[in-house]
Amino acid sequence: MSNISGVNMSQKNVSSGTGRDAAAAVKYKLPEKIVYFFSAGQTDGNAKMKEVLGGKGANLAEMTSLGLPVPPGFTISTECCQPFYDNNETLPPEVVIEVELAMARLEKISGKQFATEKNVPANPLLVSVRSGARASMPGMMDTILNLGLNDQTVETLGKSANNMRFAYDAYRRFLQMYSNVVMGMNGTFLEVILEDLKHDKGYKADTELSVDDLKLLTGKYKKQILEHTGRTFPMDPKEQLLGAIGAVFRSWNTPRACTYREMYGYPDSWGTAVNVQSMVFGNMGNDSATGVAFTRDPSTGEHKFYGEFMVNAQGEDVVAGIRTPEPIEKLKAIMPAAFAQLTECYQKLEKYFRDMQDIEFTIERGVLYMLQTRNGKRTAKAALKVARDMIQEKLINESEAILRIDPKGLDQLLHPTLDPKAMKTKLTKGLPASPGAAVGQIVFSSEDAVAWAEKGKKVVLVRVETSPEDIEGMVKAQGILTTRGGMTSHAAVVARGMGKCCVAGAGEMDVDYRAKTVRVNDYVMKEGDYITLDGSTGEVFLGEVKTVEPALDDNFTYIMGLSDKFRTMGVRANADTPHDATMAKKFGAEGVGLCRTEHMFFAADRIDVVREMILAEERDERVEALDRLLPMQREDFIGILRAMDGLPVTIRLLDPPLHEFLPQSDAEIRQLATRLKWEENTLRNKVRNLHESNPMLGHRGCRLAITYPEIYQMQARAIAEAIIHLLKEKKNPKAEIMIPLVGMKEELKRLRRLVEVEVERVQEEAAGAIPSKFDVSIGTMIELPRAALTADKIAEHAEFFSFGTNDLTQTTLGLSRDDSARFLSTYVADGILPADPFQTVDREGVGQLIKKAVDLGRQTRPNIKLGVCGEHGGDPDSIEFFQEVGLHYVSCSPYRVPIARLAAARAALLAKENVKENISSAISNTSKH
Repeated sequence: MSNISGVNMSQKNVSSGTGRDAAAAVKYKLPEKIVYFFSAGQTDGNAKMKEVLGGKGANLAEMTSLGLPVPPGFTISTECCQPFYDNNETLPPEVVIEVELAMARLEKISGKQFATEKNVPANPLLVSVRSGARASMPGMMDTILNLGLNDQTVETLGKSANNMRFAYDAYRRFLQMYSNVVMGMNGTFLEVILEDLKHDKGYKADTELSVDDLKLLTGKYKKQILEHTGRTFPMDPKEQLLGAIGAVFRSWNTPRACTYREMYGYPDSWGTAVNVQSMVFGNMGNDSATGVAFTRDPSTGEHKFYGEFMVNAQGEDVVAGIRTPEPIEKLKAIMPAAFAQLTECYQKLEKYFRDMQDIEFTIERGVLYMLQTRNGKRTAKAALKVARDMIQEKLINESEAILRIDPKGLDQLLHPTLDPKAMKTKLTKGLPASPGAAVGQIVFSSEDAVAWAEKGKKVVLVRVETSPEDIEGMVKAQGILTTRGGMTSHAAVVARGMGKCCVAGAGEMDVDYRAKTVRVNDYVMKEGDYITLDGSTGEVFLGEVKTVEPALDDNFTYIMGLSDKFRTMGVRANADTPHDATMAKKFGAEGVGLCRTEHMFFAADRIDVVREMILAEERDERVEALDRLLPMQREDFIGILRAMDGLPVTIRLLDPPLHEFLPQSDAEIRQLATRLKWEENTLRNKVRNLHESNPMLGHRGCRLAITYPEIYQMQARAIAEAIIHLLKEKKNPKAEIMIPLVGMKEELKRLRRLVEVEVERVQEEAAGAIPSKFDVSIGTMIELPRAALTADKIAEHAEFFSFGTNDLTQTTLGLSRDDSARFLSTYVADGILPADPFQTVDREGVGQLIKKAVDLGRQTRPNIKLGVCGEHGGDPDSIEFFQEVGLHYVSCSPYRVPIARLAAARAALLAKENVKENISSAISNTSKH
């Protein structure tokens, strides 16, 4: 292959439209090795090199080394992605030269030639260009097939293959892909041309198109491309190749890729590799096919070969949902020899990688080629079964099983399913692409899904088929429904990865995007109508169908048992009612880490009494209202302590500012004035006077009790009386009293004594009614930076610290959790913050304060109990940090308890692995010296 001249000019033609010339490029740093080749007997990489080769490239290299039939090719390192951006989104000349050398090597191995503008080889070399990050990102990056075709090579390809229809079919596909991915053209324009032609000819499937039809199409495509982009489609294969490589690198920072990375926490710094591979063709006739398969069922985990294929098709047809594919079992009857070889390959791959594999293959005129293998994405239900089965099959050990399961994925299992007793009107049935239930209003675009969801509406995204551009809408939707595509379509794979309910291939449905309607049989539904999906059966129902709580199977119980075996941190729940406590216990909570008493005050039977207490002018009036609240509070605590019998319950005394309990609108104030027999203007002025400009930093928490000690006295009495009541029932109540928002040790010292005195007074009143006195542990919530920095002094009066990471994050970063939602996504997307600090703990800021408080607290009180009760307690990444700093337990919402149990086990195992690595490193360093 001759040198590629005019590098800057070629690349300028396929630039992103920034207008920046390559001559103005900033400095870039390239790796020592740019290109890694893979072919039988001469492979540069292996499966352990995912950081450099990306997952796809690393596994292609490994499959080649294993002797599997992999078309030869090469991978451009992930380490070239950032230099591409540093060079003004232009391929550095060094990369171009290495690509040129690799293509010459590929020509030699394949016996084919890559065309030039002047040279049209009799047997042209065509290549595919694919992306490949370290982690699987299905549908997020761009793929181009049949690269190297132009008006001349399409003819020679057809002659060499003795199949002109195949050649022009490949050409029209290439024009569609390249114009969209590289030239930035909306693919819908060409799709409309194709559909119009099929309609005019009376065709249902693309395979019915004749050679003349395809020739007509390619001509119309090129004309449309020129009209919409202002550029002639490039006929020089070299220019095509450079443009495709640049497009793959550029796709790393497309909005959909950024959304996917943000959703899964993948760093921007990873970059993507580019894989260039010799083409093999599944669209050469009825002896050719393409398919996607899993070595086990990705929805259920069942140990059986699972997948789909299409005869006379190319790979993108299966995942894009162009037509509904056939189940993999049918391949055995159609192409028995290829199926037998495929079976041997998949079994070898699963045994070698010791995990469920997601494979892509092509059969060209009866000959099998393996195009990809990777660890298959699966539902949470399948992940648990696969892990358990592989332990029993002795493919992996118990700790490996725990480390493989994504704790966040368990969320799928904890969502409701459809009530089997509910009345349902079935509309149609598609394929059960991702399990669970989804109820919502119909929307037809990703943009509408986002807009409606941000208004608090629950939506179901209905599409003919989804594409990578739909990712943001898919994230916001309750579920996804498509009329085309199979179990391995884009919609199915992405939905399963997200844990979203999805029904695919509901072919009876006719979607009209312009009219915003979907017709099925005698029903016509419009945007905003309610629909219900059952992702486990593929059924679609009219309207809203009632849902029920999930049922957890033996595999869930088994993995939870393993998690409890390995974890060293306790897991509690945030629960404010007996129902929440019971649900938390069902999910394996070992106590309540946060019982928020203010939530009890909003009940209809007491809110007005609370308001009377707040509005009281004199202490006596306030005490009188508190006396009426006392029995209600006592019953609250009896209920939750009874539900958690024998397990600790940390009760936080009243925390929010008082104005939050008061009415705000004129109508509400008028109604309250009538009920309380107040003069309306007097009440309105009182409400106005109690309003706080910045209530998060105002008169709340322990500050309330310093001003109005009778509030905490009542709550302490209610807790003590509840304990006595349960002791008489022969129960074992374990209450812990938490005093919130402490910033100075004197606050805690005074309020601790106030609580102790009240508890002792209640015990003296009950003398003789219970066998012996009981102890109530008293501690505080660390949620202010000053508390963390003076934790040694605060620990003098605290038996436990519970980190309120929600407020500690707000006070440390100076961010309001509610108001900052408007711009935090920008901060994360732009890399200013690695993650939303209200979802994953800010290790560098908030995390350092937690570590400081832990160290200081232990200096004063070595046996101090340490936990976290903010919602970070249910976040796996945060739990890993809490393990590192040595907390005793985490607490989270009841439905996140299983996630926390598994995450805590993973954190303990990872910590152990780090210890082993550090010891090994120390021994190694010692031996060197």
